[in-house]
Amino acid sequence: MLTAKDLYLDLLKKTLTDYLHIESDYANGLPPEHWLNKSWLKNLRNRMLVKWLKRSNIMLLRHDRRTPEERRKERTEGTGWPIRAETMIGLKRLDNLQVLIESILRDKIPGDLIETGVWRGGASIFMRGVLKAHGVTDRQVWLCDSFEGLPPPEPDKYPEDIGDAHHTYDILAVSQEQVKHNFERYGLLDDQVCFVKGFFEDTLPKLEISKLSLLRMDGDMYGSTIVTLNSLYDKVSIGGYVIVDDYYLEACQIAVNDFRRSQGIDSEIKQIDDSSVYWQKLG
Repeated sequence: MLTAKDLYLDLLKKTLTDYLHIESDYANGLPPEHWLNKSWLKNLRNRMLVKWLKRSNIMLLRHDRRTPEERRKERTEGTGWPIRAETMIGLKRLDNLQVLIESILRDKIPGDLIETGVWRGGASIFMRGVLKAHGVTDRQVWLCDSFEGLPPPEPDKYPEDIGDAHHTYDILAVSQEQVKHNFERYGLLDDQVCFVKGFFEDTLPKLEISKLSLLRMDGDMYGSTIVTLNSLYDKVSIGGYVIVDDYYLEACQIAVNDFRRSQGIDSEIKQIDDSSVYWQKLG
């Protein structure tokens, strides 16, 4: 029998992903005007990203004419950029996030939880919700983001990011005020939620956190990924977890593999879905 905690977390996941509106003809609504801006379309230069966008079935039409089954699959797999949802990562990745957090709590793995690259804050809201559901009061949830979108590529420093167009997508720039408002809507904005504003190279190396039990990375690019790992991996406790949201974007995967090789990390990389993976820090 499902407990009140189970029902709360299930409802939280379905609300954060906008899963509850999949039977509406306007499930994705009307995209913001800048999605249709010609200069935005002109900047689709990154081949891996274009491939992902096509796979995601981003809706550029006023009506969403897919069947409820097709929308249900998209929300489950996290393969679209929903207009109204607080997260685009989908139910599978949220299910995995819950399993890992509850494993951390059960095994008493010390440390806070952190997300680097938060968009509208949905995954971090869920992280705080899991702690709330379990009555945890001694762990923080950290949100690290520029809250202004992704940085332009630095090809001299990170050649793998040449041609990356993430910085041109206004939809990825969500203000800190909006993310805080989203937390408030779910009743989860409190002193266990910490915001760190700025690009990762400026903020993560000097972040004053002693231990992390969960590191969730959603930086997409080589530079964002390698900076996060270089800055925070040593803070992850033995038994803690690292989640890479966009591992199957080429630049992100190269960064992860470069870092693991340089550190001699041989913990098994486990697939969550077609976009993301995780591993447990074992030594």
